[in-house]
Amino acid sequence: MRIAQIAPLTEAVPPRLYGGTERVVSYLTEELVGLGHDVTLFASGDSLTTARLEAVWPRALRFETDLRDPMAAQMLLLETVRQRADQFDVLHFHLDYWSFPLFSRQRTPFLTTLHGRLDLPEFWPLYDQFRQVPLVSISNAQRRPLPQANFVATVQHGLPETLLQPQPAKPGYLAFLGRIAPEKRPDAAILIARRAGIPLKIAAKVDRVDEAYYRDKIRPLIDGRHVELIGEIGDADKSEFLSGAIALLLPIEWPEPFGLVMIEAMACGTPVIAFNHGSVPEILEDGLTGCIVENEQAAVAAIERAARLPRGPIRQRFEQRFTARRMAEDYLRVYDELAEVLRPRLRVVT
Repeated sequence: MRIAQIAPLTEAVPPRLYGGTERVVSYLTEELVGLGHDVTLFASGDSLTTARLEAVWPRALRFETDLRDPMAAQMLLLETVRQRADQFDVLHFHLDYWSFPLFSRQRTPFLTTLHGRLDLPEFWPLYDQFRQVPLVSISNAQRRPLPQANFVATVQHGLPETLLQPQPAKPGYLAFLGRIAPEKRPDAAILIARRAGIPLKIAAKVDRVDEAYYRDKIRPLIDGRHVELIGEIGDADKSEFLSGAIALLLPIEWPEPFGLVMIEAMACGTPVIAFNHGSVPEILEDGLTGCIVENEQAAVAAIERAARLPRGPIRQRFEQRFTARRMAEDYLRVYDELAEVLRPRLRVVT
């Protein structure tokens, strides 16, 4: 099958450090190539892939310090794909709703995986307008705010089976991994660790939009001993970081669409203590791969229980449920349906 994967230009594929969407696009692309498909990746020029790379912009927009209007590059991406659309059997977008108007007016089957939150009211009229666009959710919880949208499947994320591995380490701290933002509640993670009397290590990035939150709410709580900020880490460092943790804390306060850090922890055999929001009950199995709790007090109480969970079965559940190969096979079933069923039904809008 001739497949186009279209990634945002914000980060490279895979990203150097933080970057959930681009990381998943990379894992999917490589697995599809490994399964023998003809894959073209539309992405930034500093991306690394065994697929055919169509470099729409020289490097990830995140690192283009002189770029004043990044949307210009993203529009170039869409037009580049449009000009080559008839060369593919399916177009797979990871660009939220950006592709809807243009690609609803051409014949090549396309679908969009939605990677973000969908509970914002400004989305409702937009998805009302594009009810025929095939969508993939990354959890069932993610799609609930948009029952009118055309979700054709839920495909949960996966990681390459050998990317992260349990390391021989004696767990001695709690971990927070990902992004410092109000909805991720690193302040709650700090409070949980302090109440438990256990050190917390934070491996996370700070986006520009969250700099004030970090400066005012988080930085004053970091003392370098009980609370340590490591900064962003890449895949090469995650196995050691997560394996050394008693548990990964995920005290989220938002409708988490998926939560890649949960399966990264599982790949290392590390239990997760997560607040019961969004996708958490779909990803975690309470009492097996972690603990699902309702508040900070319950999270503190769950640490001892999480520490007793055997790590071998946590890794096994990752292998059974969350590998990139399983993810790629799930998407291939969706592609086949689009190619066989939707192509004759597509109408060119003039």
